Amino acid sequence: MNCQQLAERIERLAPAASLRDVARLCLLLANHVEDPDALLDDNKLAEAWARLSLRMQAATDQHAAMIDELEDITDNLPTAISGEQVRALLRAIRVQGQMLNLYVHCGEADRQTS
Repeated sequence: MNCQQLAERIERLAPAASLRDVARLCLLLANHVEDPDALLDDNKLAEAWARLSLRMQAATDQHAAMIDELEDITDNLPTAISGEQVRALLRAIRVQGQMLNLYVHCGEADRQTS
């Protein structure tokens, strides 16, 4: 399977998807499965899409929570950073890494946790 074939299948499944959404889904789905040719099977594509959607929602929720926490820290502008604020910053870095991992190493992470 190539990117164009996957994009066509995504466009059939989600005709309202924008160009950027289709491109993003192509990358994420291709990284999400060990064998991209498996996405030729409608059931496997739907299954991969569902798993990916759950991961994306969880990562997005974590990201939004961390943004709120970081905004709270910056709004208060303390003269000294507390231990809790340092922990919040470290969590933010970890969450950002998880978001990047979805785009870069998603399939590898799935294989390692299986």
